[in-house]
Amino acid sequence: MVKVLSLGGSIVVPDEIDTEFVRRFTEMLTEFVEPEDNRAILVVGGGAPARRYQNAYRKLVSEPDAAALDWIGIGATRLNGRFIKAVLGGLCREDIVTNPSVATTFTGKILVATGWKPGFSTDFDAVILAERFSADTVVNLSNIEKVFTDDPRTNPDAQPLDELTWDEFRAIVGDTWVPGGNAPFDPIAAQKAQEIGLRVVVASGRNLENVRSILHGGDYVGTTIGPG
Repeated sequence: MVKVLSLGGSIVVPDEIDTEFVRRFTEMLTEFVEPEDNRAILVVGGGAPARRYQNAYRKLVSEPDAAALDWIGIGATRLNGRFIKAVLGGLCREDIVTNPSVATTFTGKILVATGWKPGFSTDFDAVILAERFSADTVVNLSNIEKVFTDDPRTNPDAQPLDELTWDEFRAIVGDTWVPGGNAPFDPIAAQKAQEIGLRVVVASGRNLENVRSILHGGDYVGTTIGPG
C-alpha cells in the first residue's frame, strides 16, 4: 500500500523550522511504514522561506515575473525536502524527486519529492506521483482542518465542508495558479486529480493523531474531495 502525502511547507517552517513537529511527524511516518507492504511518498512544500524570498523579489522588481516567483518557491521546497530526507535517514534510499514525470525507482520505504517547475505547486507533483505509483488517495496536509465555502479569514460566514466533488471544489478555487497562493489544494492539481479520478483528503497537518487515522483507514476530521 502506497500513501501519498502533500505536506505544506508552512507546517515544516512556519517561521523558523519547527523541529518538534518534524520529529513527531517523521516518527509517525516511520511507524506507518513499518509493516512490509506499507510505503509512503512525501511531497514537501516551501513554507516561510519561499514566501520571504518571493516577497523580497516583489519589492525589488517593478514587474515580477511569475516563472521567477515559482522558481524561488521551488528552491525552498528542495531545501525543505533535503532536510526531511536527511531526518528520515535510511528509510529514503532514493534522492529527492524533483521531476515526477520521469521514471523513478522506489526501493526504500519513503520517497521524498519537492517542487518541479513553474505553473503549479507541489500538490500537482503529489497527484502525478499518485498516478505513477497507483495510489488512489492524496492526503493534503496544511494549516487548515477542512475546505470552507469561502476564505474564513475574510468571510465570517464561510462554512466548513466534509465532502465535495471535484466540480464543486473547482467552483470554489477556480482554475488559475498564482505563485505563493493559499488555495486548500492547487487548482492545477485539482484539474489533474479530477481527470484521473483521484481522491484527495484535506486535513490539518498538525493533528498527527488525525493524520494517523487517515493513513490507517479510520475516521478522521477533514474534507474528502473526489469524483462525483
